[in-house]
Amino acid sequence: MTGHYTMQETERAIERHIVDLALNTTAMAAASNIHRAASLIRNHFEQGLLREAGLTWTGFVTLWVAWIWDGPDMGRAAEEVGVSKGTLSGVVKTLESRGLLYRVQDARDRRSSRIFLTPDGHHLMVELFPVFNQQEAAVMGALDDSSQQTLAKLLREVIATTETLVARPENGS
Repeated sequence: MTGHYTMQETERAIERHIVDLALNTTAMAAASNIHRAASLIRNHFEQGLLREAGLTWTGFVTLWVAWIWDGPDMGRAAEEVGVSKGTLSGVVKTLESRGLLYRVQDARDRRSSRIFLTPDGHHLMVELFPVFNQQEAAVMGALDDSSQQTLAKLLREVIATTETLVARPENGS
């Protein structure tokens, strides 16, 4: 890609700068490659399929969360989407204006509301997700099924470890 460093160029540049530092370079390479892969995959989806559907990554994930969890409350949805409640509120407002989501205010706590797909939002997810999944398969195309299962298992372990560190930040310091 013109204007971008290759992974090999980046790794060589890093090696030059950290040669005298006491670092766990194996952990560094694994963590940075997770980040790189996630960024590349997200950009691939945003610049192609999601752009064609008129969605951002965050908009798509918000629809996904509302679809999968059948109307989560906004706080839970924000956690699942990985954004603040304020950011989610703006995303939901946009999706509401497109007729893809609606909110229902909690009768007991007026500060709380739940989000649900509209029929149009449900139709979009049922149509879009199989195409999204085809792109997921394409991204994983270099790995056979066994390798994909192993990768998924290893990433679940990384996620669980990170969730533990986030729950108890004093352990990660």
